[in-house]
Amino acid sequence: GMGKSDKPDDLGYTYDDHTRFVSGFIKALDLKDITLVIHDWGSLIGFRYAHEHEANVRGIAFMEATVRPLDLSDLPLDTRIIFPVIRTFPFGYLLIQAGNIFLNKLLPDMIIRKLAKEEVAAYKAPFPTIKSRKPVAKFPSEVPFSGKPAANHQTMVGYSEWLKVTQMPKLFLKFSPGVAINKEMAEWIEKTLPNLTTVDCGAGRHFVQEDEPDAIGQAIAAWMSTQLKK
Repeated sequence: GMGKSDKPDDLGYTYDDHTRFVSGFIKALDLKDITLVIHDWGSLIGFRYAHEHEANVRGIAFMEATVRPLDLSDLPLDTRIIFPVIRTFPFGYLLIQAGNIFLNKLLPDMIIRKLAKEEVAAYKAPFPTIKSRKPVAKFPSEVPFSGKPAANHQTMVGYSEWLKVTQMPKLFLKFSPGVAINKEMAEWIEKTLPNLTTVDCGAGRHFVQEDEPDAIGQAIAAWMSTQLKK
């Protein structure tokens, strides 16, 4: 449902659906000893896959990720205000599917630099209609906050506890001020997760690839050439 992928109308686009498709993709291509690079919603899927298929994952690089259960109070004030609204019907439908708030407002607000018109158009191209934005509208309600949805919360608790003990190599790409990972969360990550390499990539809010793509790529390449060859 994301980007240029298909957006079948009969799919629920739940957390379980996304995870099932990613796991099925990896299995169908017989991918082995993989390295995951994860961000945002993809971190919920990637951490879960690594937890459930530890033997098939070589390492995890993550940025602006969800590493532990969250409360809305963990988010910046502006995000804390809008997120409960877009998680409920009919407001989520009106704001996301009809109003395209993610691409018109949240995307530019969570990038430090100003996107060019051509870049904005490229982001919007896969989501021209209300129907095409169904996957975007669904996933915010699937991300657990304050224990809800309960099943998704328990999945997050499971992978978070696993991250505290697994010796799988991890690369934490840190940005300031961040959104999903603020200063407090970054300190918790660095104190809690074993076999962790941290690289400070500079200034960034949430869609950090748009602000520091070279720093991200260089950090991942350096980490893979050293830590993953041990």
